[in-house]
Amino acid sequence: MLRRLYDWTMSLASGRHAPAALGAVSFAESSFFPIPPDILLIPMVIAQRSKAFAYATLCTATSVLGGAAGYAIGAFLFLQLAEPILAFYGYLDKFETFRGNFNEYGAWIVFIAGVTPFPYKVITIASGATGLSLPVFMVASVLARGLRFFAVAGLLYLFGPPIRTFIEQRLGLMFTIFVIGLVGGFALIRFL
Repeated sequence: MLRRLYDWTMSLASGRHAPAALGAVSFAESSFFPIPPDILLIPMVIAQRSKAFAYATLCTATSVLGGAAGYAIGAFLFLQLAEPILAFYGYLDKFETFRGNFNEYGAWIVFIAGVTPFPYKVITIASGATGLSLPVFMVASVLARGLRFFAVAGLLYLFGPPIRTFIEQRLGLMFTIFVIGLVGGFALIRFL
C-alpha cells in the first residue's frame, strides 16, 4: 500500500497541477500524510530549475500551515480523547511532567523534527497537545521547514539532476549530522 501511495505521489509531480499537488502534499504531510513533499519537490525542481525557489517557498508555506493544523489537532482533539484515558489509567501526572519537559525544549524539538527525517506530524500534534507557545512553534517551524526545503531546492538549482541521487539517498543523514553539530555547538557554548 505504501508503494502505491508513493507511486501516486510521484505521478503528481509530472502533471500540470504539480504546484497544487506539492502544496497539498506539503500541507498534509505536516499533520497526517506519510509521504514527505521532497518526492514532489525534487522532480519538479529538476524539470524547471528556474522555479526552484518558488517551489521551496510554496513547500515551506504550506508545510507550516499544515503544521498549524497538526498543532490544532493536538490542542483540540487531545483534550477530549486522550486526557480522560490518561486520567483513567493514572498517567495524567506523568503526562504533565512530559508536557513541562517538552515545552522547555519545544523550539529545539520542533526545529530538529522540521529538518530531519523524524515525522514532523508527530511533533506538530505533540506541540498542540502540550500547549507549546504557538508563536514559538510557528517561528521554529518556518525556520526548520524553510531550511530543509530551500536546501533541497538550492542544491538542485546549483547542481541539477546529478545531485538528485545524492539527495534522495543521503538527505536525512546530512540533516541529522547538521542538527547534531548545531545542538552540540549550542550545548558546548552553554557549558563553557
